[in-house]
Order: sequence, then structure tokens, then C-alpha cells
Amino acid sequence: MTEQSAVIHETAIVHPDAKLGKGVEIGPWTLIGPEVEIGDGCWIGPHVVIKGPTRIGKRNRIFQFASIGEDCQDKKYAGERTFLDIGDDNVIRESCTFHRGTAQDEGLTRVGSRNLFMVNVHVAHDCRIGDDCIFANNATLAGHVHIGDHVIFGGHAAIHQFGRVGSHAFIAGCAALNKDVPPYVMAAGLYAKPFGINSEGLRRRGFSAEAISAIKLAYREIFRSGKTVAEVLPVLEALNEKQPEVGIMIEFLKQNERGIIRA
Repeated sequence: MTEQSAVIHETAIVHPDAKLGKGVEIGPWTLIGPEVEIGDGCWIGPHVVIKGPTRIGKRNRIFQFASIGEDCQDKKYAGERTFLDIGDDNVIRESCTFHRGTAQDEGLTRVGSRNLFMVNVHVAHDCRIGDDCIFANNATLAGHVHIGDHVIFGGHAAIHQFGRVGSHAFIAGCAALNKDVPPYVMAAGLYAKPFGINSEGLRRRGFSAEAISAIKLAYREIFRSGKTVAEVLPVLEALNEKQPEVGIMIEFLKQNERGIIRA
């Protein structure tokens, strides 16, 4: 165990092979297993369990009763060596559960940086989460889910395995996603439907009026024109020539395999 000025409560159990960065704090009754790496400045609260192989970046805050890096809940999992990678400056609140990947995918669950995970959020095996996202209480991600950047998930919202949510999307509380949500789109309901674009979020993040207008036009083409995705793509590519912010919608639709939510 590497302890570079780490502060470890006397009741905590830290495996000798764990690597702790500078200024790490480990709270009472917390368990840190082998093959766990915790970056500089992290604060790990009481009653937290972290199992490896797991790498946690710098300045993360993990609150009580969180379970990080546990074996996944996939019946196909047979003890293979799989991983969890977490970026920097995340806040992981009480009772969150993050599971490692499976051999059937890339063997890796990956979480970006500057995300907020509120109470009891579940991140299943093989998920990919970008940066600057917010997951409200009890949000649930099934296995193999991909989430972009600046996504907001409301409380009790859930997404089906292999689902995708594009960057800057807004998922309302209690929404159930059985199809993909393109970038910028607001989704709500059981099963979720599109309800316009996340205009307020885009304004807060500095998107220009022209960019927001182009995104709205793209939204109408995708969801209101009655066209297929293949028919919509040339229109979006023309919009993208003037407003490159439309580009991530194009890439998302080109990669779509499960279908997107519909009105």
C-alpha cells in the first residue's frame, strides 16, 4: 500500500496492494481491496467498499455506503478479470453502486469527470459515462449503456441495456428509456417520448442563438417531418455546414442500432 500523506481512519481496512495518492482521506469502517488505485486529493467517506481492479482519479468524493467496483450482476459473469475506471472531480453520494465490466464487452466500465451521482444511483457493467453529467436520486443505468457529456438524468429515470443518450440531453424524472435519445433532446414518460430540445441547458452552456435555432430545425426534421433517419441525414448535413453543433446529432444517428425514441 502506498500512503503518501494519506489519512486513514483506524477502523478502515486498506489492502497492502492498494495505491493511495497524496492527501487521500479514508473514513471509518471503509474497505479498500487489492488492485484499487485512488488518486490525489480523494475523500472516501465511512462504510464505503471499493473493490478492484478499479482506478479512481483525483479529487473525487465518495459518500457512505457506496459500493464501487463490485462484480457485475450479469449471469454470464464467471469471475473474469474486468475493470472500472473513474475520472476526476466526481461526487458519488450515498449508496451508489458502480460495477466493473464483463468479458462479453470490453471488460471495462468507464466514468468521466466532474459528474454528480446523487443518492442510490446504479451504474451497471460496461457503461460509458462522459463528463459533466448529473444523475438524480435512484437513476438506473443497465448494462452496456453509453451516456454523452452534459446529460441530466432525473430521479428514478431508467434506461434499457445497450441504450444510448447523446450529449446535452435531458431525461425527466421517472422516464423509462427503451430506445436511444439523440443529443440535445428532452425525453419524458413511460415509455419516453421526445419533448423538444434542451434549450435552457444549451443557453447556460454558451450555445449561440444561431446554434440553438439550427438544433431546433434538426429536431423538427428528426421528429416532426415523418421522414426516416436515412431521409433526414442529408438535411442535417446541410445544416451542419453552417452550424457544426448539429454534427453530433448526425454521428449519433449514423451509429444508431436500437432505434430512437419517437413521439
